[in-house]
Amino acid sequence: MQQRITPYLWFDGQAEEAADRYVAIFRNSRILHVQRYGEHGPGTPGTAMVVEFELDGLRFAALNGGPQYHFTEATSFHVPCETQDEVDELWEKLTADGGEPGQCGWLKDRYGVSWQIVPTELPKLLGGPDPDASGRALQAMFKMRKLDIQALRDAYDGKP
Repeated sequence: MQQRITPYLWFDGQAEEAADRYVAIFRNSRILHVQRYGEHGPGTPGTAMVVEFELDGLRFAALNGGPQYHFTEATSFHVPCETQDEVDELWEKLTADGGEPGQCGWLKDRYGVSWQIVPTELPKLLGGPDPDASGRALQAMFKMRKLDIQALRDAYDGKP
């Protein structure tokens, strides 16, 4: 099935750089097309206007639209991770070169785009059948930046 809705990201001149970086970080990813500004502007001729790309099969578009708009945490990309190694790898790559760690598994990359790097096990820990155990896991998560799967499990199980 063809993807009907495409996230469209507005950059101030870094669309191609960001797309290249994201494609390098996520497996199963590729640049699909780069539309460049021509002689009639409004951008510098030859620079990227729109970059279409896929991240793990999800299609995106990035526009070099100028400095008028900025990313906020109101929109973020949730990335489920099976292992701690995957959490660690994505966290390191997305916060590299000017990214900022946030709370509870959230971060901003160097372009200001917000990401949630979340273990797939987290919903089970936060919504488990034992409300006290889930509450302990939730309280542990609130103290974390990058999520630590074992620490969340330990909190759920009541281990110090």
